[in-house]
Amino acid sequence: MANRSRRAVELPTGSTMEPEFELTDEQWNLIADLFPESPVGPKGGRPVVASRPCVEGVLWILRSGARWKDLPKCFPSSTTCWRRHKRWTEEGIWAKAWARLTRLLDRQGRVNHDEAMADGTFSPAKKGVKRSARRSGAREPRSWFSSMLRGSRSALIQPVRVHMK
Repeated sequence: MANRSRRAVELPTGSTMEPEFELTDEQWNLIADLFPESPVGPKGGRPVVASRPCVEGVLWILRSGARWKDLPKCFPSSTTCWRRHKRWTEEGIWAKAWARLTRLLDRQGRVNHDEAMADGTFSPAKKGVKRSARRSGAREPRSWFSSMLRGSRSALIQPVRVHMK
């Protein structure tokens, strides 16, 4: 008869290698002031996780496409990283950090202004419409891409219509 009192041993799944950080120290120093460290309250409490590990955790999720719950153990908890990501997005901090890092790359000559890419993997198809159906002339297409083109104020960007089959 088998001994059923033993506890099951969980085997590691997925990659056992720890991921490398996405940002160099030079890049982090450029944007560090956008992610201020929050002091512990006067009543004490749990110490606040530093911003850089949270930023690195968010960047790992965005780069890998993994679920939040699959964030490797070398980063802060997935809940902490998700909450910070949400707050930083709402406060516009990511846009400011992106602008600073892009300017750095541009000064280094690592930005090719002759190329641009658009990712259409999140563009939903309209359901229930036949392929041969024509759009009415009265309505302009409403998608993230068309609204992005309307919102673009840069003289360098020329709107290009993309027709999907």
